[in-house]
Amino acid sequence: MNDKLAAFKAEMKDKRVTVLGIGISNLPLIRFLSQLGAVITAADKRTEEQLGDSARELRELGVVLKTGPEYLENLDGDYIFKTPGIRFDVPQLLEAARRGSVITSEMEVFFELCPAKTIAITGSDGKTTTTTLISEILKKMGRTVHLGGNIGKPLLPEIEGIKESDVAVLELSSFQLHTMKRSPNVAVVTNMTPNHLDWHTSFEEYMDAKRNIYLHQDRSGVLVLNKADEQSYACRFGAKGEVRLFGYDSDCAVYSQGGSIYAFGGEVMKTSDIKIPGEHNVQNYMAAIAAVGPGCEAATREVAREFGGVPHRIELVRVKDGVRYYNSSIDSSPNRTINTLKVFDKVILIAGGKDKGIPYDSLGQSLAEKTKALFLVGMTAGAISGALKKYAEKTGVGGDIPVTVCENYEQAVRLAADMAVSGDVVLMSNASTSFDMFRNFEERGNLFKRLVNEL
Repeated sequence: MNDKLAAFKAEMKDKRVTVLGIGISNLPLIRFLSQLGAVITAADKRTEEQLGDSARELRELGVVLKTGPEYLENLDGDYIFKTPGIRFDVPQLLEAARRGSVITSEMEVFFELCPAKTIAITGSDGKTTTTTLISEILKKMGRTVHLGGNIGKPLLPEIEGIKESDVAVLELSSFQLHTMKRSPNVAVVTNMTPNHLDWHTSFEEYMDAKRNIYLHQDRSGVLVLNKADEQSYACRFGAKGEVRLFGYDSDCAVYSQGGSIYAFGGEVMKTSDIKIPGEHNVQNYMAAIAAVGPGCEAATREVAREFGGVPHRIELVRVKDGVRYYNSSIDSSPNRTINTLKVFDKVILIAGGKDKGIPYDSLGQSLAEKTKALFLVGMTAGAISGALKKYAEKTGVGGDIPVTVCENYEQAVRLAADMAVSGDVVLMSNASTSFDMFRNFEERGNLFKRLVNEL
């Protein structure tokens, strides 16, 4: 056991610990802290009835439950582990900190204790695919990899099984990074475009949160940046260690030109070797190569030929009567949908969801050029149709594209299927979050897949 972990275990014994949020990710954390002898209160805005089996399990562990709308009131404890979705500056947390509580999170403590090399990825787009690619490449190279953060599973409860020779690969959201005081050994910033402005107070605050992924590195750190993205490229000015650029210029450490990806003085592979479609995935591979570093070339080629993509990201669901149905429920912002539409010639698009406080005007051109019909669902239906209308009025392009606002996804899928003929593509790429109707984008994507398979 490493010395830091031994000290943490001793520190937690008999400490009063409050864990905010009883979701899937925090349940393993609560079990872990309970095993260390902490006296735990678990708080959640849902009622015990809504929590169901989770509440019963925690009661059996001796955890005190604090549930319902007032779950943040009178917060107390030596340590408070907050879930990433709760801002650090809510009045109740500020008051608890003033009274002496240490406010932290599962990810912050993991970075404190992890004995292995850490590679972390953030950005507005491409995080999950890039994180998965890095993990798969390292495994092909024979390394033991622990995948976590915003994907995979909480790694702190498994800290005792992580060795110094292993690698922890972590996808980190702006929510997780907002209060981070440590940075990984290798940090990757795929890109930065306006996102989550319903949670962050401004785009600048959102970018500041993202920058925490590298601001606490020292001279031994590596920072991987996208030269083709202005905001990512600008991060080089804050780097303390090595900067590795990827992009389309030959002065980058990893670059794509003439149908090939080059790195570390030679050709790594043809871009046609990449099984998953889209130029954005070429960028994801370049980012992964830069993060892993020299020696990954053969493993990367093997992964490129085999890796079929992460679920809910331009995922081919079914081909029926010559019509291809794709699920890209991960596309929770206009920029992500713009990138997905680039993969196709023309699509029948199903889109819509909850607004994140970001503008939709940028989507208008892609809708006009890449869609033959729109079926819109959810709170952002008006914003999406408005973006197309505004672009059409300005340019005269796209005004004849039919737009239908649907009551639900069942209706949207049925009407899209009725319109489609052999050779068409029906794509769900929402340009919006799922939280108006679903717990997450996976639930939304799974519904779409079920509806398509039931056609």
